[in-house]
Amino acid sequence: MPKSIQSTQPPLKFIPQQFNPSILYIFRWLLPIVLRFRTRPWLPAGIVKIEAENVEVLAKLYQQFQEGKIRFLLAFRHPEVEDPLCMLYLLSRIVPKVARQKNIQLQDPVHSYFLYDRGMTIWAGNWLGWLFSQVGGVPVRRGRRLDRQAIQTARELFANGKLPIAVAPEGGTNGHSGIVSPLEPGVSQMGFWCVEDLQKANRSETVLIVPVAIQYSYDKPPWTKLNWLLSKLEADSGLSVMASTPDHDPEIYYQRIYRLGEYLITEMEEFYRRFYHQDIPKIVFNDEESESQNQVLINRLHRLLDKSLIVAEEYFGVQAQGNFIDRCRRLEEAGWNYIYREDLPDIDDLSPLKRGLADWIAQEADLRMRHMRIVESFVAVSANYIQEKPTVEKFAETALLIFDMLSRIKDTTLPGRPRLGLRRAKITVGEPISVTERWEKSQSDAYGGKLRHATRQAASELTKDLQIALEKMIN
Repeated sequence: MPKSIQSTQPPLKFIPQQFNPSILYIFRWLLPIVLRFRTRPWLPAGIVKIEAENVEVLAKLYQQFQEGKIRFLLAFRHPEVEDPLCMLYLLSRIVPKVARQKNIQLQDPVHSYFLYDRGMTIWAGNWLGWLFSQVGGVPVRRGRRLDRQAIQTARELFANGKLPIAVAPEGGTNGHSGIVSPLEPGVSQMGFWCVEDLQKANRSETVLIVPVAIQYSYDKPPWTKLNWLLSKLEADSGLSVMASTPDHDPEIYYQRIYRLGEYLITEMEEFYRRFYHQDIPKIVFNDEESESQNQVLINRLHRLLDKSLIVAEEYFGVQAQGNFIDRCRRLEEAGWNYIYREDLPDIDDLSPLKRGLADWIAQEADLRMRHMRIVESFVAVSANYIQEKPTVEKFAETALLIFDMLSRIKDTTLPGRPRLGLRRAKITVGEPISVTERWEKSQSDAYGGKLRHATRQAASELTKDLQIALEKMIN
């Protein structure tokens, strides 16, 4: 999260992809250091081991790609900000190693182009845009109905690039290794576009989408650090600090997180009720009701998230459509349009009056967007995630999301998350899904001039199947 914006900014420019193998090799060499140590405040890091399953499948896919037989897209899970680093480790170290063991001939570099959120360069710095450009990144503005330049670039790379392409179909992180957020339809659409582009060029390559799951676990259960974090969150919230138990009873940790959540939701309900005039009826839990107390709390959280988004949507004049993620994306784009003014190509030439008004709008837009940022932290929180199988990882994930929320409210910048312990990453390569087969079936199923409808339906089913594949891989 950037510092509080005090003035209007020039338009956000597209950052062209300029793959440079030399920069990639340097970054590969530095990768273990970047994974192990926190090199940037926003990067959790602390990953000491990365393991991967079903890697031989990916090695063979790269061999077929390099032989000109297939085109493929890596659709990887995106629970944390270091996922792209883990993917880079998988491609640059694990895949070549498995290929050598299995006598699979591969040409270097084993790498991929990738899409990334244009907003990352806003809060991380322009240097990140340069680095991503050099290692094959294509920036996409989330929330735009159609970021034409980004999509056209990605479409061209998918069909004709020298490397495969990687995309996180969830569109952003959700903080949960064990929950897959609803997938955005863009990955499936890109797959169908690639088939169409190959067909037009009379090319015979098969187009595939390869699901890749990423999960994290602690090298050693960080109960002591977790107790410290919960104590800090309790103190920062104004609650009395609960004592931990020597045996690290999961039930005690669950009670502490529930207590924190219930208190914070109550405080935020009153905040939006009093100062933003939102209609939020108070809920009294009845022990005789069929819904559990935990489910009631989640219902209150979702209602609160809705009201928080409404506050921003009413200001920007954005309609409340879709799920929480969809609404956050549209609000982000609306806020950027108020701050990064494409209608003011040269802000330095503005009169003092117009510049002052533009700065005023930028400041208020930045403040309104903070409501949306709080919602982003909790889009994947569910009623039974912790209860079904309590683990230190789930407790830690939830506590860190609460830390993010309090940090956004207390500070103008988002401080680095506390590192609770060293972690391991597990990457699972799924079985490839043939887009070509589905495209061909949609063509044969179309009738009565309904080809477009049949293709759209096939893309929707592909998105659902990809969601199911990712969920099975993490469960």
